[in-house]
Amino acid sequence: MAVYLDHAASTPVRPEVVSLISGLLGQSGNPSSVNSFGQQTKMQLEQAREDIAAVLNCNRAEVIFTSGGTEANNLGILGLFAARNSEAEREIILTLGTEHHAVLEAAEAVEKHFGARVELIPVNSHGQPNFEWLEGFLEENSERVALVAAIWANNETGTVIDVPKMAAICKRYQVPMHSDAVAAVGHMEVDFSASGLSTMAFTGHKIGAPVGTGVLLVGRGVKVYARSFGGSQERGIRPGTQDAIGASGVALALKVAARELSERRAFWEGLRTKLISGVAALVPDAYVAGEPADSLPDVRLSNIVNIIFPGCAGESMLFLLDSAHVAISNGSACTAGVVGGSHVLLAMGHDRLAASSCVRVSFGHTTTEADIDAFLQALPGAYEKAKKAGYTLI
Repeated sequence: MAVYLDHAASTPVRPEVVSLISGLLGQSGNPSSVNSFGQQTKMQLEQAREDIAAVLNCNRAEVIFTSGGTEANNLGILGLFAARNSEAEREIILTLGTEHHAVLEAAEAVEKHFGARVELIPVNSHGQPNFEWLEGFLEENSERVALVAAIWANNETGTVIDVPKMAAICKRYQVPMHSDAVAAVGHMEVDFSASGLSTMAFTGHKIGAPVGTGVLLVGRGVKVYARSFGGSQERGIRPGTQDAIGASGVALALKVAARELSERRAFWEGLRTKLISGVAALVPDAYVAGEPADSLPDVRLSNIVNIIFPGCAGESMLFLLDSAHVAISNGSACTAGVVGGSHVLLAMGHDRLAASSCVRVSFGHTTTEADIDAFLQALPGAYEKAKKAGYTLI
């Protein structure tokens, strides 16, 4: 039986969500229409908005529906940059080298096409940003900074940063902050109001909703300019006919994830301990990437473990384990097949060999202890073959 340990790439749609969506697929009505069908659909959409706001502690008007995390991150960064530069020239975007490509490439696109200048906030070997550097930079350059973007929980290593602390620094210098919370939402406590963020992105398919569903939270009073045009839906920030069914799916998945979070995190901690101790016994040279010896759950996610296996390519481990019916990944699914090492680990100071020797094991709502047992059973054979294959760096 195949084992799935790649939930950070996408997790199965929850049964409750399947049931809900299946029952809604035959409905009629555009939520922008004034007839009874449209108004019924609009009520459904607005209920989803209310439910999401209740879980994430934000105002319902702050919930903007998108097609996923990538669009939400792009809209947050491009929209904030455009709004900030409509009032004054603010060309600098500050971000982390450990960001998901949805953020890094969005910032690079603004740099290439709209004259931005991207500056990377230094991170240490654990993936934690240098707050002193950030404060010093803003002290000298805040009038030229358009925005700061920092990933709340890293999708490759599980590192959690102190977003409220970072947002408070930004607020002192009147600089908006965006956060990619795709890996965080549903896997740790997330409170938008308490965070101090201006905008925050997450997606449905990492928490048990279908692919193609996402949300950008935009704080009240925060200006975000639209990047597409053709309607006034979603506060005019993201025009187009809303997917009320998808929105309902995200809302339900989020509610279930929040309800189960405490129990799930405790269970994942146990799986994590079992996984790490099992790997240490089988491959003593292997080590967990980015973790201090006294790593605590509040500085990392419980459901993501990034392990470096010296002497072999993570890509080889992935394929060999897959042939043994155990599915993992060697980093972000958005860069699968790209040889050269994890950009996240490189930004954290690892060399190219170490950055290309990592695999990511991630848990979700369907993960069991038997899945970890299957991984550990398949590991020795896969590791030995991967070591013989060597590296494929280019």
